[in-house]
Amino acid sequence: MKPDIVLSHIGQLATLAGHSDAPKTGQSLQELSIIEDGAVAIKDGRIVSVGMTNEVMSSLSEEPVLPPIEFPNMLAIPGFVDSHTHLVFGGSRENDFAMKLAGKGYMEILEGGGGILNTLKATRLATQDELRSNAFSYAESMLTSGTTTIEAKSGYGLDVENEVKMLQVVETLRNKLPSEFVSTFMGAHAIPPEYKDRVDNYVELVINDMIPTIAEHKLAEFCDVFCEEGVFSVEQSREILNAAQDKGMKLKVHADEIVQLGGAGLAAEVGAISADHLLRSSDDDLEAMAKAGTIATLLPGTAFSLDTEYANARKMIEMELPVALATDFNPNCANESMFFTIALACYKMKMHPREAISAATINGAHALSRSEVVGSIEPGKRADILILDCPNPEYLSWRFGINLVHTVVVNGQVVHTKLGP
Repeated sequence: MKPDIVLSHIGQLATLAGHSDAPKTGQSLQELSIIEDGAVAIKDGRIVSVGMTNEVMSSLSEEPVLPPIEFPNMLAIPGFVDSHTHLVFGGSRENDFAMKLAGKGYMEILEGGGGILNTLKATRLATQDELRSNAFSYAESMLTSGTTTIEAKSGYGLDVENEVKMLQVVETLRNKLPSEFVSTFMGAHAIPPEYKDRVDNYVELVINDMIPTIAEHKLAEFCDVFCEEGVFSVEQSREILNAAQDKGMKLKVHADEIVQLGGAGLAAEVGAISADHLLRSSDDDLEAMAKAGTIATLLPGTAFSLDTEYANARKMIEMELPVALATDFNPNCANESMFFTIALACYKMKMHPREAISAATINGAHALSRSEVVGSIEPGKRADILILDCPNPEYLSWRFGINLVHTVVVNGQVVHTKLGP
């Protein structure tokens, strides 16, 4: 076997192997399956061998196409999987930020025409090329910061034409960046102004027009709903999710972010892959999620941007809930960095560094139904690998606020590397 490339003499190689069938829970979140002086052989974009450098090199029948690249005193981990973003949108929201600093809450800003409705106007006015240019810039920044798989939601168009436009933008990004993109339809993200007093009519539009159109054109793998007081009730959310599931979409739920409405319990009931946010979910609903195998995707960047309490990660881990971490990159939370997300998870949600790495890689892959392809460094998986300029997993959280990426490998290709030695 003649590999294309070998990454060798890696100080610590955190493979996160052995959890592709089911996400990590409890104590296993801390198990990174680290190999000292590790190596990874890659051919045709796939990992073909993983182990200690002397073992991998001796197993090769031929020299690799390119000379082996050495990374002593560095840490290798799987590419980050950001399983919750709102990547495509028009405009920006620095004015909303100023209102937040003046003491206005999320729902106050929304009711005043800011928030999602502000972005709605900008997104509807933007051309597909303008949206693509913005989304490309954000996704490229994420890639150079180690995110190799990105979930991207619609939800700022809120009519058939503009929801389709947003998801078409995601499709075009697949041909422009090496990152893997996973599309999610979220027409139930807010009530557009033209339906302010006719919420049930808007739910009918989502069910009868948006979902069939999105499904017919195969524009989204997942459907998500903002199940929240003042947005979509549990009953309305259930109707939308059931309709999407009938059309072959997998399910996600924005749950219990502002109030304890029951979104987490709904996610368990309908068999959602994940329930996200979960700042105020009840213990009963979290228990239901654990029994259903629904992943708890936590978004500490959102709590940071809203200056509110954080989800209780420690309780969820003790309940054996599978926990994932994601940025929730959006106009209200302009967080493109999984490094910052991991740091917040450790400092504010009391996750251990190794738990946070598991949550940002293999469990994020499970939250996108991609665990057989990405999320760990194992033979047969796509070679999405980060070489980090740090000696061990704990260092990654300790040195927060910077990009520790030395080299990014996506699908077996070096797509970004740090200048200098």
